[in-house]
Amino acid sequence: MKEYTKQRNLKSFGLAFLLLSSTAIFAQNKDAVVAAIVREAQVNSQLENYAFELVDMIGPRLVGSPQMQQAHDWVVKQYTALGADARNEAYGEWRSWERGTSQVTMTYPRIKSLEGTQLAFSPTTKEKGVEAEVLAMPLFRSQADFQSWLKTVKGKIVLIGMNPISGRSDANWKESASAKAYEKYQALKSEQLRQWELSMSYTGSTRRTLPLALEAVGAVGVIDSYWTELPGITRIFDAKSRQIPVFNVALEDYGLLYRMAERGVRPRILLQGKSRELGTAKTYNSIAEIKGKEKPNEYVVLSAHLDSWDGASGATDNATGVITMMEAVRILRKVYPDNKRTILVGNWGSEEQGLNGSSAFVEDHPDIANNIQVVWNQDNGTGRIVRIAGSGFEKAYEYIGRWLQYLPEEFRNEIQTSFPGMPGTGGSDHSSFVQKGIPAFGLSSTSWDYGKVTWHTNRDTYDKIVFDEVRQNAIIVAVLTYLACEEPGLVSRDKIVLPIDKSGKQMSWPTNLQSKRTSGN
Repeated sequence: MKEYTKQRNLKSFGLAFLLLSSTAIFAQNKDAVVAAIVREAQVNSQLENYAFELVDMIGPRLVGSPQMQQAHDWVVKQYTALGADARNEAYGEWRSWERGTSQVTMTYPRIKSLEGTQLAFSPTTKEKGVEAEVLAMPLFRSQADFQSWLKTVKGKIVLIGMNPISGRSDANWKESASAKAYEKYQALKSEQLRQWELSMSYTGSTRRTLPLALEAVGAVGVIDSYWTELPGITRIFDAKSRQIPVFNVALEDYGLLYRMAERGVRPRILLQGKSRELGTAKTYNSIAEIKGKEKPNEYVVLSAHLDSWDGASGATDNATGVITMMEAVRILRKVYPDNKRTILVGNWGSEEQGLNGSSAFVEDHPDIANNIQVVWNQDNGTGRIVRIAGSGFEKAYEYIGRWLQYLPEEFRNEIQTSFPGMPGTGGSDHSSFVQKGIPAFGLSSTSWDYGKVTWHTNRDTYDKIVFDEVRQNAIIVAVLTYLACEEPGLVSRDKIVLPIDKSGKQMSWPTNLQSKRTSGN
């Protein structure tokens, strides 16, 4: 009996030793692959080349534009060269508009070229442009006040934006003004904004829809200045008008026009926007797949939207996300050729109009959606990844927390996690997957003043890319993708029980996203 027990204990010990040894070898293998990923990213990075082609050569990628089609074709070409099965997959159509030259010239009381650009989808101007007197929109005290003022806008080019008290940044004020002057400035700034927002409420419009009301009563043009509170930087979105041109003018020149109009000078400007209407164009997602060698019908998804606004070249929103995923795939093809699961890259179209491309993909591919391991999404600038939240999946920590341990220590130590987190209702493309119960995670980055410098602005250009940080992101994505492919089974999709909202009602899992497949024009 004792001899039998001894033999059984030896067998148990041997089995445990083998298990520990195999686990240690497995961990060593993972460490070796991670080391190879880091080395390849640092020695042979292609990020600068990818960025040059996408940002400088193709440029802005407005949905429906010829440049967006160029970007889709470029993506397919790059992934095909990497050995992926790549395609452009149509999911709808959109108004096709192409930007031309934009010129804004003050013609009275003196000649001056102004810094401005036509907004996307703005109606083009006639051959010689539109020249007219400038009228500044005042503060309204009531809806009746606004309706009365509308009678004065016929034949005018209307300034519809608030003219801020100062064109200096808050940081500049705080650094250079006395404490008392800074406090006074903040109070005046808050009161000006309060009055302006109250006045806007009487119009029944937003700054993006107000031009529709103005063109209906005979205005011949609209100028806005959507300032980011940093000198020279304005946000560039789209125009909703059907007949009259809408331009954005930099605050420094906008304030000049505003002050003149307020003081009765009655300045005149010439607007020239040589855009082209091209009918409608198909909208696509660019999809690339590297089939898994063991589990080809299970997927790890790398997500980044390809489209951009077109006030600049869309460098950090979201070319940096696109090239991060492309570089991660390039690295994995070299150091991890036998990926167990299929790696699928989604470069989505029309994210800027409401996550349309990614939502359409999830809607159109239930077979893929049901077998997705995880989705990694990046869409917030050039900074290094420092935050990952669990998107409301109860057991996200069990696998993400484990995978993060394989990252180089200097990367891992910077990443703050929030588990289980809350499911997203929008914001970026991972939300399209989360709402279908698919584990999808936004890889959030350091700011680099993204919100005021590059997000949808006229300064979102190649020179704002911080390549060392994008390179770090490519490493992180490649490592997490490798580990997600190697995970023995599909990860849990268990959701948390959402908390009670402020009204005392039980919150429910969001289902608000649905793809819009046409611009309606």
